[in-house]
Amino acid sequence: MSRTPQGQRASLDKQPHEVAAMFDGVAERYDLTNTVISLGQDRSWRRSTRAALGLRPGERVLDVGAGTGVSTRELAQSGAYAVGADLSLGMLHAGKRARPEVPLLAGDALRLPFADASFDAVTISFALRNVNDTDAALRELARVTRPGGRLVVCEFSTPVNPAFRTVYLSYLMRSLPVVARAVSSNPEAYVYLAESVRAWPTQAALAGRIAAAGWGRVAWRNLTGGVVALHRGIRE
Repeated sequence: MSRTPQGQRASLDKQPHEVAAMFDGVAERYDLTNTVISLGQDRSWRRSTRAALGLRPGERVLDVGAGTGVSTRELAQSGAYAVGADLSLGMLHAGKRARPEVPLLAGDALRLPFADASFDAVTISFALRNVNDTDAALRELARVTRPGGRLVVCEFSTPVNPAFRTVYLSYLMRSLPVVARAVSSNPEAYVYLAESVRAWPTQAALAGRIAAAGWGRVAWRNLTGGVVALHRGIRE
């Protein structure tokens, strides 16, 4: 774990205890910070994730890396039963205070506390990037999903326009930490955010890894010019 007077951040080897501690440190102002640094786009990304899952009333959906449960609450608006799981107890406690009606529990994406084929759909938003074994996490998501069930991965990605990509990467590495200092309880964590986004696979590369983990009919759609991508798959 890197430590500075301003806080702490996980290193890019993504050890679970480091990631959990880092998110514990940003929990209290996490939702506000995300809205500010995304220029309000986080709300539309959550709506797009819900729409891509195609949830129906009575279905069960698991939201992995749910944090404070704001994404889980969005999923529940479909009428499905939505439960969130996260590695960070600090995030879960903040979520319980802010959204006591949302079912949230502690859970590691690599060892989910659910039986096989428990859910009709699963999703993970802006958290797959923080797991130290992406492929194992995708297999674990497949394990808890019934055959024919759906996956949606919402994650930062690679802008498709070269000029926009240059501007965006400059924002990540220069401006984002400055903005985070103004609103976050642990701005150092957002340096890790910028570094992890730059190290993340392209849309096509991630699609290949999802398919290799047991998901069929894999496709993706770019949001905000590729700043975020929604990857979808069907449990085979």
